[in-house]
Amino acid sequence: MEYLAHLFVRGGLVMYPLLIFSLLSVAIAVERYQYYRGQWQPRDGFRDKIHSALDRQDWQEAEEVCSGFDTIVSRTAKARIQHAAKPKISTAAVKNALEEHMSLEMSGMRRHLDYLSAVVTCAPLLGLLGTVTGMITTFGALDAEGGAAAVSGGVGEALVATATGLCVALIAFFIYTYFSHKMDSVVNDAENICYFVLEHKREEEA
Repeated sequence: MEYLAHLFVRGGLVMYPLLIFSLLSVAIAVERYQYYRGQWQPRDGFRDKIHSALDRQDWQEAEEVCSGFDTIVSRTAKARIQHAAKPKISTAAVKNALEEHMSLEMSGMRRHLDYLSAVVTCAPLLGLLGTVTGMITTFGALDAEGGAAAVSGGVGEALVATATGLCVALIAFFIYTYFSHKMDSVVNDAENICYFVLEHKREEEA
């Protein structure tokens, strides 16, 4: 810890916004994990129950199955089933209803990810700024005929700031990529269920 504190002080003023960026990235990671943990597709027979109900053209039972779960997949499927169950509604109208519902769900799944994208962009720039200020300190020490300690202090500030900026950006990038893949997985699960609903609606119309 003492060594880390030494590096933090040696990195200069840019270390403070980089610290804020790192804490922000961790906070977003924790919040997104809590969010997605409750949004995974139900594994205890949800898909089988939906398929079984729709195979019997029992729209009400399928809707009740969805109501028993509170996930993006179940909510999206329920919205699709509610529209498909209406006798006079067309397949195109059901598809449009799904797109509207998914756009609302997507806003929740994307929440805070744009902040991670901003951290990925800004953290290396802050590191570069630390490099510039460190080199300015170094050249100032040379002009003032400072000793080796003064020169090495400026170089050390430049290197620490650059390395910290890159590390923060990498951490934010990994977090962003992980939850982007999780979002794609949830969307694919929802689309698969809804495609099955749409196929049964087409069979009913035929």
